[in-house]
Amino acid sequence: MHFRHGNRAEGPRPASPDSRSLAATAAALAARLGAFTSGDSAGGGSAGGEGPGDDPERLREVLAAAPVGVALLDERLRWQYLNAAFTTATGLRRADLLGRAAGATAFAGALGILRRVLADGLAREHATGGPDGAGAPVPPGLRVRYRALRHAGRTTGVIVVVLDDPDPAREQLRELERARARLALLDAATERIGTTLDVGTTGTELAAFAVPRLADLATVDVLPPAVEPARVGHGASQRLHRVGARAVPALADALAELPRPGESIRHREGSAAARSLAGGVAVLTEPGPEDSCPAGTTSLLVLPLAARGRLIGLLTLGRTAAGPAFTPDEAALLGDLAARAATALDNARSFARSQGIALELQRALLSEPGNPHQNLSLASRYLPSGSSSVVGGDWFETVRLPFGRTLLAMGDVMGHGVEAAVDMSHYRSALRDLAGMDLPPHRILRQLDNVISADDSARPATCLLAVADPGRGRWTLSSAGHLPPALIAPGRPTELLRVPTGPPLGTGLGGYEQTAHPLLPGQTLLLYTDGLVERRDEDIDASLERLAALRLPTTGNLDELLDAVLHSLAPPPAAAEDDIALLVARPRQR
Repeated sequence: MHFRHGNRAEGPRPASPDSRSLAATAAALAARLGAFTSGDSAGGGSAGGEGPGDDPERLREVLAAAPVGVALLDERLRWQYLNAAFTTATGLRRADLLGRAAGATAFAGALGILRRVLADGLAREHATGGPDGAGAPVPPGLRVRYRALRHAGRTTGVIVVVLDDPDPAREQLRELERARARLALLDAATERIGTTLDVGTTGTELAAFAVPRLADLATVDVLPPAVEPARVGHGASQRLHRVGARAVPALADALAELPRPGESIRHREGSAAARSLAGGVAVLTEPGPEDSCPAGTTSLLVLPLAARGRLIGLLTLGRTAAGPAFTPDEAALLGDLAARAATALDNARSFARSQGIALELQRALLSEPGNPHQNLSLASRYLPSGSSSVVGGDWFETVRLPFGRTLLAMGDVMGHGVEAAVDMSHYRSALRDLAGMDLPPHRILRQLDNVISADDSARPATCLLAVADPGRGRWTLSSAGHLPPALIAPGRPTELLRVPTGPPLGTGLGGYEQTAHPLLPGQTLLLYTDGLVERRDEDIDASLERLAALRLPTTGNLDELLDAVLHSLAPPPAAAEDDIALLVARPRQR
């Protein structure tokens, strides 16, 4: 962020007499304040403290209220003072300048001019917005005057005065600049806020976008997922769920004492947040004892997060004395930002609700494996995907067959959400019906394919069937596009069994085959879905090799075996991109 400075060929447009009079008066006051800043109050003011010129605090009060932007630099060209009008006119914050060398601030391009003013004491004036004037973020059309600050016969610094005439052409330029800044802000917000359908991530993105660009403090609170939002202006629940918080380093310790993301918060009656919730309007105020904000916050802006006519939460912004207070114009601009962010948050809340419904439905439908024969031990596990993904259609089933046999099934419906969970229940129901006919595995798949393909709304699914027959010492397996099962045997590496693979169910193509494999005492068969091994940036063969390389326990509790598999292969819950279903079977010793 830099200004552009230079000598203009034609010179700036002359200032009006009123503007020059105000500037001259402000410059004179600034010069007097500069005398106190340099540590010597003699020469130029009334003796004995009889006038305001001898009182530096009164000088600061007068300059603070002046309509002309004024700033002071010392002889080392470090910023020593700037009034509110200066920050308003330039768009800079006090923290951007005070105590810093001009070369390390937005005025780095003016170093040549400032040094010449120090050297020859001649004032120089330039306009912003032109090829040689100050550039963004200063609005175009402003004239900046640099004047030597003299004390005790020598130049001790530079007075910087911003001349701001109410010129219609310039006002139009400034209005266009404000519109451009608004669009740029909203475009940047669109890119950085709402990159996922996770409420916590979206809230964090909103807080990070606001600090330090727009505020020194930002908190984002939304209604809990189970609470139905009220219409704007009809009041809202006072209990909110914090999903984002960010502060500049100076407020970091104080922010840690406030509710953190993931915790609930209830705003006190009479607070700015409570008033914003009740009326659904922005509240711009100075913090009071009832407001939940860190000490040192001097300006508070609470914005309602409303989407589709309903109030879903609050965005609270705060600033310290290091920067200017929020203005009504800023409140309007930030209100547009809040509205844009509210839509992203509402989408995430809706998604979380639908994901919760799908997960509950899937858990209700995905019952524990049925009671096997006494000659077989079973265990199963289901893990939903991380919060950034939706619930999938993974499923498993076991069916007792005659003569001590047990049918094991593992499937994965393509797609996600409630529809996939519903289709999963259709597959399981059809499988149970067909298994009752005591068909071999490949014929069960063929019949399943015919039933599902006749339903145009059904989604395809992969499926692996394994018939355990401990009495005959045999596994009989058939696959419809599913990953191979893993056989775990004592004294041997994990083996991925070769199973003839046909097309997924629901395609109507058929062509399923079966194969047999010896079932020996102590063996364990593991069936799983692709969420266990598949990674986005990895070839599936490499993923399967990782499974085959595992040294898994061949004795002990089957749940401990599942724990070992998940510990070795499953990604962290928050990073999981797909759900995981596991089914493991081991023949019992007679």
